[in-house]
Amino acid sequence: MPKVVIKKDGRKEEFIPEKIIVSAIKSGATPEIARNIAGKIERIGKEEIESSEIREIVLHELGSINPEWRERWLSYDKGVKRIYRHYRDGLYE
Repeated sequence: MPKVVIKKDGRKEEFIPEKIIVSAIKSGATPEIARNIAGKIERIGKEEIESSEIREIVLHELGSINPEWRERWLSYDKGVKRIYRHYRDGLYE
């Protein structure tokens, strides 16, 4: 199971499967499907995994079941990243 996620900017953070589950559910997937997707990533035999690899797996899995879920995930992900950038850049205090 991956223990560390390498973010796009090089930061490293703990791998938390619940983040995948929450984002998949918010995209429309059932809790069971969301847990299956997170489980697939957990079974990858690496200590570290890049966030882009996680993203590709999630998008592939969601899109193979329901293409609309894939589009919703992309929209959700974009919104979360925009909020993070605002906090990081000090727009919200």
